[in-house]
Amino acid sequence: MDPLTHTATGLFLSRIGLKRWTPLATPILLLAANAPDIDIVTASGGSLSYLHYHRHLTHSLVAMPVMALLPVVLVRLVARKPVHWAGAFFAALIAVASHLLLDLTNAYGIRLLLPFSADWLRLDLNNIYDLWIWGMFLLCLAGPFVGRLVGSEIASGAARDRHYGRGFAWLALLFVLFYDCGRGALHARAAATLGSRLYAGAVPTRVAALPGPANPMLWKGVADTGDFYAVENVDLLAPFDPTRALILYKPPPDAAIEAARRTPAFQEVERFSQFPLWRVSPAPDLPDGRMVQLSDLRFGPPGAPAFMATAILDARLEPVRAWFQWGTASRTQGK
Repeated sequence: MDPLTHTATGLFLSRIGLKRWTPLATPILLLAANAPDIDIVTASGGSLSYLHYHRHLTHSLVAMPVMALLPVVLVRLVARKPVHWAGAFFAALIAVASHLLLDLTNAYGIRLLLPFSADWLRLDLNNIYDLWIWGMFLLCLAGPFVGRLVGSEIASGAARDRHYGRGFAWLALLFVLFYDCGRGALHARAAATLGSRLYAGAVPTRVAALPGPANPMLWKGVADTGDFYAVENVDLLAPFDPTRALILYKPPPDAAIEAARRTPAFQEVERFSQFPLWRVSPAPDLPDGRMVQLSDLRFGPPGAPAFMATAILDARLEPVRAWFQWGTASRTQGK
């Protein structure tokens, strides 16, 4: 999920009672809820480096104790005030766990079992940016201010401070729990719809129902038949017509693809991709050259992928240039 969601989750964990476990609990929880994303420092090595290390070991189960301990030590050193080490550590551990659980719910996934397994695990329930979660979190952040004004004449100041925002914090966290349970049921329906249809007369071998940022009833559908992909949105409030799906045929074995596969950019993108789409075409401004592209159908429409590896090959199928492009920014990674 996005940093705003993780940060708000850390604050809500503090307000439901974890702040009583140790002094300085709130800053510890705010940092711990974001700690696994410390892997952003790898972006200094380029976009391909970030693709490799993002949601890598820092998002694994074995690294959870380290990710929990770092915020405790940092806050202790910066604040120069004592903490209850056991309470601070276990509170931070809960915040780190919340980060991994939230990231697990979206289509990007996490490598939870590193270093023993590099498999990507994902639930495909939420978009990285979920507007419904944002809306509820905003309400639960603003609610205590209104509640303080209304209750200022009823409760004493000490009582208000002790329980400030607790009810709204519980509401926010329980909302995410039940919201994701509901999205899980909707996701199962969407995936079942995709898997029960024929596409150009072919039976899908696997399908993916991918969430959007706003409409829980609308899912991006990808069906893999082995020979081609069929891409079509699934609206759970309307009939699904598989004949409207966009058919994307997989290219046959090609020496150009094998040559591109030997470059670091393609090796990394291929490790990450769940629904890899290969394209081979003539290279622009290079006589008899070839251009090979690899993207993942989970992210962005087929004509405008969110990220893509590209290789330019000469007439002998030697890489002239290969690079990874994330969004609109690209870096040449060399041969």
